[in-house]
Amino acid sequence: MSKPKVALFDLDHTLLPLDSDYSWGEFTQQIGWTDPVRFKRRNDEFYAHYVAGTLDIHDYVRFAVEAMRERGEAAYREAHQRFMQDWILPLRPDAMELVREHQQAGDLVAIVTATNELVTAPIAAAFGVPELIAVQLERGKDGWITGEIAGVPSMREGKVVRVEAWLKQRGLDWLDVETTFYSDSTNDLPLLEQVDHPVATNPDARLRPIALERGWRILDLFQ
Repeated sequence: MSKPKVALFDLDHTLLPLDSDYSWGEFTQQIGWTDPVRFKRRNDEFYAHYVAGTLDIHDYVRFAVEAMRERGEAAYREAHQRFMQDWILPLRPDAMELVREHQQAGDLVAIVTATNELVTAPIAAAFGVPELIAVQLERGKDGWITGEIAGVPSMREGKVVRVEAWLKQRGLDWLDVETTFYSDSTNDLPLLEQVDHPVATNPDARLRPIALERGWRILDLFQ
């Protein structure tokens, strides 16, 4: 019998033609939640560290969610609706088609992202993907975020850990399933190396030569 198939998708620059975390930061500047000069400088610094593979995810998340934490849940929800309309929608048809192909084939589909759950949950829902593995945020006694990460962050090796836990919840292990992972970034090398079918999707300048050397499939989705 053939194994069940699992299709895993990175989000930023893979299914989206932008970085949702960075874009959310720019959006909060736009609506006056953050100081435009100070915030942009730090946001750019963190993004450069992400691209270089040197990002401290805990420091970044504290920075990235500070405005949301201070404004509160109701303000976040209202702002995120605007963010979806102004920055995210409409979703790219080629990305939607790729996700639908796996869903229609009966594959178990999940989005696996290093961006936090508050930014990404509505985006995953727009893609019609209920299974989201994102950076989980710690909640305080009031039920709102504290600015800290809860559990293992889904970044670099953490994506492997989180996907493994997600499979285990379903009574599965890596050997029980046939896995495909789509990603653009060398930050995702640990999970790309773990799965059966790594797909370098819109690969960045560092991932493309690695994919070519290893004979991985390369998918330029947004050409």
